[in-house]
Amino acid sequence: MKDKILRLLRNREEFVSGQAICSELGVSRTAVWKTMNQLKEEGYEIKSVNNRGYKLVESPDLVTAAEVKSLLNAKWIGEEVVYFDTTNSTNTQAKRLAEEGAANGTVVVADCQEGGKGRRGKSWCTPKGEGISFSIILRPNILAVNASMLTLVAGLAVAKAVKEVLDVDCKIKWPNDIVSRGKKLTGILTELSTEVDYVNYVVVGIGINGNNLEFPEEIASIATSLAVEKRERIHRADVIAACLESFEVLYERFLETEDLSGMIEEYNELLINREKEVRVISSKEEIIATAKGINERGELIILDQNQKEQMICSGEVSVRGLYGYT
Repeated sequence: MKDKILRLLRNREEFVSGQAICSELGVSRTAVWKTMNQLKEEGYEIKSVNNRGYKLVESPDLVTAAEVKSLLNAKWIGEEVVYFDTTNSTNTQAKRLAEEGAANGTVVVADCQEGGKGRRGKSWCTPKGEGISFSIILRPNILAVNASMLTLVAGLAVAKAVKEVLDVDCKIKWPNDIVSRGKKLTGILTELSTEVDYVNYVVVGIGINGNNLEFPEEIASIATSLAVEKRERIHRADVIAACLESFEVLYERFLETEDLSGMIEEYNELLINREKEVRVISSKEEIIATAKGINERGELIILDQNQKEQMICSGEVSVRGLYGYT
């Protein structure tokens, strides 16, 4: 009920009477009073005036299920939001819930993530009150070989959402890192469970540097955060809601064709390396090439130094700028 009351308060500029809340939600005045007190204890500034009702004055920077759901305007994604104050990894929890039968579109959010997972087994900690960590459970009726493209869908969704909600200039470093001013804002990890060519579920995990102002020494030169770029603290739940809404739209577009043909132009417009020379690093060799953009499979199209066109897969190589991370 918290999310519904918060949504009601947010949708009204003036006071909302207790009776109006009771009538709309079908609950008692006592239930409303108790919920208002709980919200105040959590840090919400709610003004109460006799014969006028309640008015939301200010919201704390929380990423609880109620806060995220109250801000979310989506058709099906986030109908169920599971919140952890502290957990090992939202992806780990999402996979557990998926195995237990969690519905398509279920979202797992954590305020503090102590064992976040990245590509090639990398891990990191998301400090409480600073980072943005959430995972989406999907149950698509697609070929298993096509599921990896959802990582790029998520990357585009995050870049578009951050630009829209915060007006922070974002680019994509292929395949799915989101960068601002050449430094990394976001990491995305997609994991799936399959049987032969049937997808049981897909978990898309998204980690965004939100209100982080300091970074570990080993990544300080290549990392940034939304707060650093915006030059002020941001409200993390606004970002989560915007990302989920953006992802829902792009995901439905992806399902129509099971590829990225419906978003190539948008993706390539944000590709930071497009028409630039890059280092393409594989286990066998390192070459210098010009990045041209992605194809409908999400592969990066490059021109090598002999002007020969090649397609490279994100699972096989890394791409870096000639003089640094981007």
